[in-house]
Amino acid sequence: MLELQGLRKQFGETAAVAGVSLRIDRGEVVGIIGRSGAGKSTLLRLINRLTDPTEGSVKWDGQDVTRFKGRELRRWRRRCAMIFQQFNLCPRLDVITNVLVGVVAERPLGPSLLKMFPAADRARAILELDALDMAPAALQRASTLSGGQQQRVAIARAMMQEPDMLLADEPVASLDPVNAEVVMEALQRAAQERGIPVIVNLHSLDIARRYCTRVVAMAKGQVVFDGAPDQLTAEVVDRIYGVRAPRPPASAEPLKVVAAA
Repeated sequence: MLELQGLRKQFGETAAVAGVSLRIDRGEVVGIIGRSGAGKSTLLRLINRLTDPTEGSVKWDGQDVTRFKGRELRRWRRRCAMIFQQFNLCPRLDVITNVLVGVVAERPLGPSLLKMFPAADRARAILELDALDMAPAALQRASTLSGGQQQRVAIARAMMQEPDMLLADEPVASLDPVNAEVVMEALQRAAQERGIPVIVNLHSLDIARRYCTRVVAMAKGQVVFDGAPDQLTAEVVDRIYGVRAPRPPASAEPLKVVAAA
């Protein structure tokens, strides 16, 4: 279980994250929504300790992650796998080697630099690719893949880390609708089959409603909504974004908005 307690990140006079407290359980797919600059990306960076909080704490199963240093911190970052909008693959390497990068930190450096990975690692990489319908492309250069295919390879690489948690920062923002569905379905399966929390920053309200078990909205660094996707009515979205939003299906129930601190 992940617990954020009074989490705050200050940049000069600006609070990018302002006193966020959340509890996220295993198996949840939590969509973080909000306008650009609301603090969504900073929140993910605080969770995996790519940046340090000004105040507050991040706890995993009772352990205070904000106190981790050195080897313990590096291990946490591996356990907290991150997927980015820009894929971050090496275009000149083949697909399977890109996936095997997920275990480099746990293997001897010399053989890894020579792309000499144990057979067991290669077998695991193929299985991860197969789960995403990408095994046939294992020997292709990453540069030959479409954006959606590259994002699936990035997810396979993250799964190679055997993470306790999966963080995704706008993973479908640059994808067409079909590939966006494939990627979101893969994140859903990771949560359901591996029993890990998946936290994903999203701009699309439709995707949040379809694929997330829970939606958290941020504005000016604070949580202003925390509820089920079907409670994300047009009226609630108006308050989050300050603009008129497309109305969800008529079956959606209204929900009160969490007051900003």
